[in-house]
Amino acid sequence: MRFRASLIVLTAWALFITLMSISCRKEKKLLTTGGELRFSDDTLKFDTIFTAAGSFTTGILIFNPQNQEIVISNVRMLNPGSYFNLNVDGFNGNNISNIRIAPRDSVYVFATVNIDPNNERTPFIVTDSLVATLNGKEFYLPFTAYGQNARYIKDSVLTGNVVWDTTLPYVIINSAGVAQGATLTLNAGCRIYMHQNSGLVVFGKLISNGTATDSVIFQGDRLDRRYFGYEGYPGEWGGIYFHSYSSGSRLRYTRIENGGNGALGNPTAIWVDIDSNAAGAPPQLRMENCILKNSIGAGIYARKGSVSATNCLFHTTGGYALAIIQGGRDTFTNCTFANYGGTALTHSNQGTVAILNYYKPDQNTIYFGDLHAALRNCIVYGSLDSEIVCSSVPDAAANLELNHCLLRMGTVREPFISFTNCIFNEDPLFKDKDKGDFRLKEGSPAIGKGNALFTPLQDIAGSSRAGANDIGCYKFE
Repeated sequence: MRFRASLIVLTAWALFITLMSISCRKEKKLLTTGGELRFSDDTLKFDTIFTAAGSFTTGILIFNPQNQEIVISNVRMLNPGSYFNLNVDGFNGNNISNIRIAPRDSVYVFATVNIDPNNERTPFIVTDSLVATLNGKEFYLPFTAYGQNARYIKDSVLTGNVVWDTTLPYVIINSAGVAQGATLTLNAGCRIYMHQNSGLVVFGKLISNGTATDSVIFQGDRLDRRYFGYEGYPGEWGGIYFHSYSSGSRLRYTRIENGGNGALGNPTAIWVDIDSNAAGAPPQLRMENCILKNSIGAGIYARKGSVSATNCLFHTTGGYALAIIQGGRDTFTNCTFANYGGTALTHSNQGTVAILNYYKPDQNTIYFGDLHAALRNCIVYGSLDSEIVCSSVPDAAANLELNHCLLRMGTVREPFISFTNCIFNEDPLFKDKDKGDFRLKEGSPAIGKGNALFTPLQDIAGSSRAGANDIGCYKFE
């Protein structure tokens, strides 16, 4: 009897343990803290170029990698009024709650993008993010789609002789290159929109044929200006890079705006690298009647390069508007360089122009090269006490001509600089520098003080300079 009683007690205890174990397993079946979600791709891309109003649908999976069931408390689009619409596990809407996923299972998410590609207010690249919340933690999946009708240039290298017209704008995604020996020609009125962290790399030749009435424009592809407070924002895209063996590029009546974010390796809107062409070759880059503004880094960075610019305006940059580094062959005629700060830009430490015959990347390394540079009939001005930095080392030649220029410059005058009839530290009296209007007001000391030997026939706006040898890119009117 004692044996049977003991057996009954043991059996009851085993049953209790089993029931407790089952109960515990039931309690742990639903994951209520922590955990993670995984997506079947890192970005949901709608790789369709829209040619008519309509929509496009694609899908993605949300995975539950745990051994327990989960409940996604919320799946939504990040931005209200999104261009994208969701269907999650059969439920429509852009804010869906309580989606259950079994252990090691998944659910489908279908997304539809609705875009009118002919609406000029639509961005060229439409972006948003899906947000899925699990136990209080948010997991994000980026969405991207093409917006307007455009020619999309993605990870492309252009060969031969390529001409871009004005039928549709061009959108560069993940950068584009002009191959060595190739020429890219931009017709007057051509619009090039650069996606974030994109740039144009020129190994061959770039010819931009803007006119006074129909300029060529490089800018970021964010056209929904509300995002930036209705203003262009510095650093929206990378820049334009001219390789060391590129030669003969020319930009006429071209605007380069809101770039310089360093996507090409150097925070500058235009980067001209070491000129390796034969002696007597044309400059790597010639600029005429161009405007470069609102770069988050430098405007032009020429490292031992060759640049020639006439009637150009360089203003509102986070770094130097012009940096000539490690020498080079550079000539600037009737150009205006101005820096007073701007939207998301400060101008407190670095001047507007730097001209050096050396490059010092760190305290222990220095590179040098022969410097042959000239600024003629140019304005260099801004809000600092001195806006031009000139320095040299004796390891290489250094020759700098400052001829009939209006300069905001300190008292240090390096012996390698040749000054001819320059005006120092007199306000050029710009019409409205806060609004980017760098025309001259009446009474400006720049009026009539240029050198007639170098004065071009027209100013940056295409107005005749006949009889008016004014300093800077604008003639006084």
